[in-house]
Amino acid sequence: MALGSPARQTGDRPPLASGRGQTFLDQDLATKSHWPSTSQGPSQGLNPADGAGHPTVGSAADSRRITQARDRGLGKDGLKADAQEKKASFTNLALVSRQPPPELISIDFLPVPTATFRVLEVLIVLAHDRRRVLHFHVTEHPTAAWTAQQLIEAFPDETAPRFLLRDRDPLNGEEFRQRVAGLKIEEGIPAARSPGQNASVERLIGSLRREWLDPGLVLGENHLGRILRSYYAYYDRTRTQLSLCQDAPEPRAKQPPEWGSVIEIAEVGGVHHRDERRAA
Repeated sequence: MALGSPARQTGDRPPLASGRGQTFLDQDLATKSHWPSTSQGPSQGLNPADGAGHPTVGSAADSRRITQARDRGLGKDGLKADAQEKKASFTNLALVSRQPPPELISIDFLPVPTATFRVLEVLIVLAHDRRRVLHFHVTEHPTAAWTAQQLIEAFPDETAPRFLLRDRDPLNGEEFRQRVAGLKIEEGIPAARSPGQNASVERLIGSLRREWLDPGLVLGENHLGRILRSYYAYYDRTRTQLSLCQDAPEPRAKQPPEWGSVIEIAEVGGVHHRDERRAA
């Protein structure tokens, strides 16, 4: 027992609160006694149509939510104000993606950093029939007019396809769209941040990064052009794909065992190899 403290008998209980603490509890209980009860009917701030007295704040009928949504460019149901435009682009994409592969191509851009800290842009044009690379070009200063010119170089003499898949890159700007319309090509535009809707060309870009660009080093524009020509020659003639039943974009002839022994031929500067049978 501490010195100076009064003795306390067994069974004594300390008071729940004393002084200022008891005053605070009394005020708190008095405040709670004035809270509205849902048993007496809906009170202010509650929606009668909700039955159990759910608050209207944050619900679809809340006027503040409607005003905030309008300020952000949203509708009452939380959709963007340009939902009709996006719905139309989705419908167009669905129609284009169901077309026969010989009539469908995809384009996309591949940014490549160099050893001198420059960033080069590579435009890739891919055919969907055999996953063939139809055209590519490298530049340091791409524009919409440059992209439109590349489309002309990829499809001269009225050889343009009927359908084109592209993303929402600013390089596919107004001049590019006018050129596409002049070639009578129908566009399919995937949703924003949805690379899976243009999966074929995205898969090609991923293969190029993993198989050459990531482990290698690009010195400049000319060096990158030589790399791409070498890689795409290997890609079209040698690299097998599951979507083509383990064949290459350019069909390979079967080589029977009697043709001779198997030898390795270096591809892409020795990074990859292909196997062929040669007579002894």
